[in-house]
Amino acid sequence: MATIVMERIGRVFISLQQIRQVPRMLTEAAPSMPGTVRDIDVPHYFRERYIGTGYRPLNQNWRYYFLSLFQRHNETINVWTHLLAVLVILIKLQQLTETVDFVGDPHSWPLMILILSSLTYSACSVIAHLLGGKSELCHYTFFYLDYVGVAQYQYGSAVVHFYYAVDEGMHRYMHGIFMPVATILNCLSCLGCCYGKYCNHNSPPWVRKVCQVVPSGLTYMWDISPVVKRLMSWSTASDDPALIYHFGQVAFFLSCTFFFTVPLLERCFPGRCDFVGQSHQVFHVLLTCCTLCQIHASHLDYVGRRQLYSHLHGSNDAALFVGFYVVSLVVCALIVTFMLRKVKEVLNLKNKCK
Repeated sequence: MATIVMERIGRVFISLQQIRQVPRMLTEAAPSMPGTVRDIDVPHYFRERYIGTGYRPLNQNWRYYFLSLFQRHNETINVWTHLLAVLVILIKLQQLTETVDFVGDPHSWPLMILILSSLTYSACSVIAHLLGGKSELCHYTFFYLDYVGVAQYQYGSAVVHFYYAVDEGMHRYMHGIFMPVATILNCLSCLGCCYGKYCNHNSPPWVRKVCQVVPSGLTYMWDISPVVKRLMSWSTASDDPALIYHFGQVAFFLSCTFFFTVPLLERCFPGRCDFVGQSHQVFHVLLTCCTLCQIHASHLDYVGRRQLYSHLHGSNDAALFVGFYVVSLVVCALIVTFMLRKVKEVLNLKNKCK
């Protein structure tokens, strides 16, 4: 017993020693890390409107981009907002595992899909903002990965809303079509985002926004419809604790959509938001708040509306929706593969013309 305890203490000591070396490693690495550059020094499709400085130079080694997590540049806050979101969602998952049987209870699987998809989109966003500046091909690859994460989150939203939040009347008319349509829409959303990014080469920035916002907006309207119908019947006398969180997720989402679409802060304060204060950073924070409200509301519905959704959904519905989730992931991966092939053709043609 004493030997085991000493071994564990030794492992902890080694881990602490390694952690203590991190600041020294960063200090040693800092002198060799290039500084940031202006917008004129990077390709035009790397640039964000009204952001003039803080861009990382292209074609550095991978070590530089990983260590830039601790460097001041115009993507630092974008990385950290969703990195912290991953940690918060993981803590929430750990708390839920204490009361929810995610393995033995099929009715909990939609909630698990939402949590996994939330982790996926947050992690993919971290990767895209951290590593997307290495090269032109990496930029497209990692942001396409980000769009796959967004599409999976859209599916996760649809499944919890239809499974837990839908009422009997809507379920009667939408059963059998809601989730297939949601699957198709989130795949089209992924395609629209990828195509919008692809158009960056020869189209103005608003084309990318339209390709991203329109299909994503249509997907959201479909996915949120069970919640909206339920909120329309909300009264102050209602004792449903989940409704306030559903209202919160809608309010946060509409707010973050505005900041995603309109670079308000950069436009009002040009040159002062290159590091902190960008509208996209606000979008990240509001989207995380939306996600946390959504997870909490869905958990409350899972606990409080069990009698209703157990009656509405057959014993195989949860497994079927998991299958749709896998199909959505595979289709989105195929879309990204196809679009990356198109990107490589454009980049190869561009290199030949040099």
